[in-house]
Amino acid sequence: MSADTSRLVSGGPAVAVDEPERGVDVDLAARELIADILARPWGRVSPSVYETGRLVTLAPWLAGHSRRVEFLVSAQLHDGSWGAPDGYALVPTLSATEALLTTLRRMHDRAGTTAAGPVGRASVADAASRGLRMLFGCLHGHPRLPTPDMPAIDLILPTLVELINEHLEWINDSPTADLHAWRGSARLRLPAGIDGVLLAGIRSKLAAGAAVPDKLLHSLEVGGASARGALGVRPVCPGTVGASPAATAAWLGERGHSGPAERAIGYLEAVIGEHGGPVPCGIPVTVFERSWVLSGLAGAGIEVAVPAQLVASLTENIAETGVAGGAGLPPDADTTAVTLLTLDQLGAGREPDCLWVYETATHFCTWQGESNPSTSVNSHVLETFGSWIARRGSEVDRYVAAAERISSWLCDQQEADGRWVDRWHASPFYAVSCCALALHRFGGDQSRLAVRKAVKWILSTQRADGSWGRWRGTMEETAYSMQVLLRTGSAAHDRIPSAVARGHGYLVQSIGRSDHPPLWHDKDLYLPTAIVQAAVLGALHLAQRSIVQS
Repeated sequence: MSADTSRLVSGGPAVAVDEPERGVDVDLAARELIADILARPWGRVSPSVYETGRLVTLAPWLAGHSRRVEFLVSAQLHDGSWGAPDGYALVPTLSATEALLTTLRRMHDRAGTTAAGPVGRASVADAASRGLRMLFGCLHGHPRLPTPDMPAIDLILPTLVELINEHLEWINDSPTADLHAWRGSARLRLPAGIDGVLLAGIRSKLAAGAAVPDKLLHSLEVGGASARGALGVRPVCPGTVGASPAATAAWLGERGHSGPAERAIGYLEAVIGEHGGPVPCGIPVTVFERSWVLSGLAGAGIEVAVPAQLVASLTENIAETGVAGGAGLPPDADTTAVTLLTLDQLGAGREPDCLWVYETATHFCTWQGESNPSTSVNSHVLETFGSWIARRGSEVDRYVAAAERISSWLCDQQEADGRWVDRWHASPFYAVSCCALALHRFGGDQSRLAVRKAVKWILSTQRADGSWGRWRGTMEETAYSMQVLLRTGSAAHDRIPSAVARGHGYLVQSIGRSDHPPLWHDKDLYLPTAIVQAAVLGALHLAQRSIVQS
């Protein structure tokens, strides 16, 4: 039996594909995935246009600066934007355009030197001009572009618009010919519903040395000059502020040589080394990655030995207020719920009482003070409570009442066509997977109709090539859809076997592809490679078992 070795998701461990049966050795791939997340404790996250743009502006002295500029220029799309459709391009396009304008100004101040490295001044100017054209079309066009519910977007948008408008003032007053077409142009305006009031308040607090919410540290770069060396803000091990390269660079300001500054530089250099220059929005994400991977494998029935070191790394991070996704991030209900569920699945469960701090009258919040609730967070809390109830069977009245309340709330959030949407992921297929699977297992009789509607919606949205996806077919979204079909006990539906077989064929044929789009919400969309790989392995395992049984 010959085997072809390729990568399941770009950057992931190798996967053996059996050519005659076109099956995947899921057990081997799962073992390699476990070994990989243990060997790379910071996690694997795709580079971000937004975050890389902020590093270009904030820390040009850091190693890899020219490669970051090159990354921005090469990532620009044919229409002048960066990022995904439906409003997701706004933040990365603002950041990249601002960073390239900053680069041009620095080059002008240096009498035309090629500070951008091999990209060249003309290419930087062209990309910046195309970015400006796209932004004016987005922010001044009709109808106005929607703004997705992304973390800190109400702070990031006014920050970047302000910076670009300052560049437009410079262009108007400067003799440079690089962007002469923009002399005398209008200034960018903010999208409807966004203003700078909250940003001004945050900057005022930072300037006065007052405390700001821990969750703000992840976006400290919006503080501008007030972020540099902000009182009360210090890097945490391994040298990060807010688990964010941009926030760390903003706090750092000019290069330092000792103490916290030295640790911050070490952190930035380590992150830069991972991608050769560009950086992700959030890193490290140790607990987030490990809990989602292990829970994803266990939930799909993939049995794999989990080293005690991995289990301990989850247990030791549980505090009274829950669990943080990684160093520098505040605890949140999502990471807390999935971590506790994972430990329960591994036989190391503990009472999920730390989740009560996230309880509201109707649902559970990601953290107190959030602007909009999350369906995926509540699905994960429901699974965690349901697992605890099922395993303990006594003294769980409060958990039972909460599970019933969450189930009712989730059913109320379902769209008329059967889908759910979520604030932490761009794809409804992720939200449907989270909600349908949680309601199927622990939602009770009140949830059966909602699960059936979700299955019907999944079946109605499969593409001609067997895939599923919001903008195009992807392995990630196909994996979520297949898991809904295979794990909800709806196999009696006569369309499911065919849909599963076609989805399985798409996944196997897609192994080795490197064009997996980022779909997860942070300041920019990102791809958590190992987590997506676990979801794909789960779908392959379930599908191959179903095909054999049939």
